[in-house]
Amino acid sequence: MYKASADNLTSPAHQATPTQDIKLLVLDIDGTIAGESNTLSIPVKEAIAAVQSLGIYVAIATGRMYRSALRFHQEISSNLPLAAYQGAWIQDPTNQKIHRHLPVVREIAYQLLDYFEQPEWRSLLSIHFYINDQLYVRELSKETKIYAQRSGITPIAVGDLRQILTEHEPTKVLALCDDTDAIDQLLGNLRRQYTPAELYLTTSVATFFEATNPSVNKGTAVRYFAEELLGLQRHNVMAIGDNFNDAEMLEYAGIGVAMGNAPIPVQAIAQWVAPSVEKDGAAVAIKKFLLS
Repeated sequence: MYKASADNLTSPAHQATPTQDIKLLVLDIDGTIAGESNTLSIPVKEAIAAVQSLGIYVAIATGRMYRSALRFHQEISSNLPLAAYQGAWIQDPTNQKIHRHLPVVREIAYQLLDYFEQPEWRSLLSIHFYINDQLYVRELSKETKIYAQRSGITPIAVGDLRQILTEHEPTKVLALCDDTDAIDQLLGNLRRQYTPAELYLTTSVATFFEATNPSVNKGTAVRYFAEELLGLQRHNVMAIGDNFNDAEMLEYAGIGVAMGNAPIPVQAIAQWVAPSVEKDGAAVAIKKFLLS
């Protein structure tokens, strides 16, 4: 099974990639193909179907849970596995084969929980542990209820999250907070505490702090799709995303497209910036690079 760190996915600015070389299109979900409505628009679905008719593979790489992302995978009729949890969990819905599962080491999960439960953080954060594609929480906070409604997931409230770590390691650890400055501070603090060889730390939206196994990011997931499953190279890949957790796959892809709603540092990584998700920017990018 392929493993890599984020370091060997970064590179100087891409050389131009002929669009006829693209054989794989990889899409993020939230903020990229699904906006406030939490659904795919007709223009986006039509653009995806058009590239598939040309023989181009289309895959999804998302920070969502596998079960939460599955309906989008099915709606675009992808014939590749689904990369969930930033690529920590890659599963083929057709035969249920799990191609990759790289959880957070239990000892570090305990350490993160200890950190989150310090007095200055406990009242601010809603903590999510994802185990066996189930969501476990300390309590049903307002933030968790909103998250669950959008994700279509029923959280399991267990009180002390330590009890579920005795036999399991989490696929992902998520801390939610409406205070984006607090999330930025949390990310900075923990990046000073853990090296990239110990944890992959990112934000998928401004209010979500996420931690996964250090070998996990969307770049390694896309590389797995391209090189291990399809025998392609990075110049055969186009990727579209909108946030910091998409950075590695935008860097890896021959054509990396950021959405207009992406943070400026993410836009700076991309070769092209599409209109926002609410303006069907993914469809615009697909038409520009693959259907023109």
